[in-house]
Amino acid sequence: MTRSIIFGSIGTLAETSHLQREAFNQAFREAGLDWHWDESTYFSLLQTSGGKQRIEAYAQSTGTLVDAEQIHARKSALFQGMLSSAALPLRPGVADTLTEAQKQGIHVALATCTSRNNIDGILGATGIKANTFACIVDRSMINEAKPAPDAFLKALSLLDTPADTVVAIEDNPDGAKSALAARLACVVTPGAAHENNPFPEGAKLQSNLTLSAALEGFTQQS
Repeated sequence: MTRSIIFGSIGTLAETSHLQREAFNQAFREAGLDWHWDESTYFSLLQTSGGKQRIEAYAQSTGTLVDAEQIHARKSALFQGMLSSAALPLRPGVADTLTEAQKQGIHVALATCTSRNNIDGILGATGIKANTFACIVDRSMINEAKPAPDAFLKALSLLDTPADTVVAIEDNPDGAKSALAARLACVVTPGAAHENNPFPEGAKLQSNLTLSAALEGFTQQS
């Protein structure tokens, strides 16, 4: 069987937390809010999945009435604008993993819960070609975001491959839970915002990504 690797978020490809936080804060300023999420605050808010949901939760905690959907839409536009002028480095090991996977005939996919515009922005900022991936899953293609398994299950369907031939690569706890719920082996290289967070049992933590670590996850699952 042909083995496959599924990258589970744009954060597995490049570190974006600093740009995301900057976009949130600029959107708040434009909305006339005196909110400012410092790094500690932002990282703690990431325990809530979804940017719109984070805004809603923070507004409730501060007793503020806001149009969370409008603010989040503006934040997304700002983030995409930042990506269009950015040159983001790939996370350690990503470039080598993509190159080696291609050499070995291993299919690579991307299965995220973010918008296609954000995905295209990351690909442009990192220089990764879209056709590097056998398939790309975005938020519009699934019903429920992570930790539900929908994104990975959609990728499995598009790849037309069984779960026991696939290793997921994740950078956050909800992503790891999603991969495990889809019955995938899961290798985790924690992103900056999640380095101190607990990950579910069954996920294999690595400080830096290597193809051999991903394939070891496959071997252990098989």
